[in-house]
Amino acid sequence: MVKLDRSAGILLHPTSLPNGVLDEEAYRFVDWLAAAGMAWWQVLPLGPPDEFESPYRARSAFAGSRGLLAKPKAPVSEAEIEDFVARQSFWIAGWVRFAGVGSLADQVRFEREWNALRAYAAERGVRVMGDIPIYVADVGADVETWPELFAHGEVAGAPPDALSASGQLWGNPLYDWPAHRESGFRWWVERFRRVFELVDLARIDHFRGFVSYWAVPEHHKTAKRGRWRRAPGHELFAALQNELGDLQLVAEDLGVITPPVYALRDELGLPGMAVLHWAFGGNASNPHAPRNHRENQVVYTSTHDTDTTIGWWNGLSKQQRAETGLDPAEPHWGLIEIAMRSRAGLAIVPAQDVLGLGSESRMNRPGEADGNWSWRLQRGQLTDALAARLRDLAARRVNG
Repeated sequence: MVKLDRSAGILLHPTSLPNGVLDEEAYRFVDWLAAAGMAWWQVLPLGPPDEFESPYRARSAFAGSRGLLAKPKAPVSEAEIEDFVARQSFWIAGWVRFAGVGSLADQVRFEREWNALRAYAAERGVRVMGDIPIYVADVGADVETWPELFAHGEVAGAPPDALSASGQLWGNPLYDWPAHRESGFRWWVERFRRVFELVDLARIDHFRGFVSYWAVPEHHKTAKRGRWRRAPGHELFAALQNELGDLQLVAEDLGVITPPVYALRDELGLPGMAVLHWAFGGNASNPHAPRNHRENQVVYTSTHDTDTTIGWWNGLSKQQRAETGLDPAEPHWGLIEIAMRSRAGLAIVPAQDVLGLGSESRMNRPGEADGNWSWRLQRGQLTDALAARLRDLAARRVNG
């Protein structure tokens, strides 16, 4: 059971920091979070991204991205290497075979830099919320090291929905679930163990895929003609809990969701998600409408997969804007205020929404391979005045 304190945070992947690495700008951002009364820094997956820079197609489910290193040539001692290998013996040899000998020292550097930054954040009352992609890259260390754990003939995707009329053809390899079951889900246990070495709480991407998943025949150009296949659901999470105890997870339960998915989420006591872009209109049971928010939930103004709030606002008709009740002068702050007033335990705001940025600053366009994951802050863009405004809202959220 995950119990969310009434709190708030900011979504910003480290690649969106001014220099895109874990340098002094990362520490300045933590200081700004603390000044803004934010208890959480949410990041996207920290693994080595694919050729399109997508963190959701990581070349390893375990390794940290070398691209985040502030000091990629920092000395690494033999003792540090031996200690790291002893602690990470399950996966590190396969990663080194895939990525090269130098990748071992890079993992030591990543752990050193990330742990130092996370400790700095913890001292200032800021915890880190990570992200676990359900799938891995088709070309990567996991597929090469454990080929028996992956299926053939079909690839991963999502059916058509509000985000994409043709569905999302991710192309990731799918899991051979019987093989995972025979191993006692060892790969998953070690994967989650590694995640919780690096973060305090993790959003588990595409949670519904652990109940049933959309399988698309290889070589199809869209995800329209896929089909649903069953996944192990409760059996997998029981194995994880047996080894790791309570799982500090948030279930990404957006999209085409069925009662068995909600049932598993609630059985595990996991918070789900609500997105305020989808809060207006719909029927009385619209789960994104504030009246239907739950305490055990995370509410977002927008996400890395949606447009920014200003981009969303600019795409609404005059009538749709009027129906939101938001102030046309500052619709992004209106949505932030709704999130902060929500009964949902945790409110998360992407940095782009704090800054009131438009569609040119969105992080990802689902279904499009190119042009994503490249947005960056400018140094000093998150000002003291913005921190003060957020701090006031956060204080009312916590104390009200």
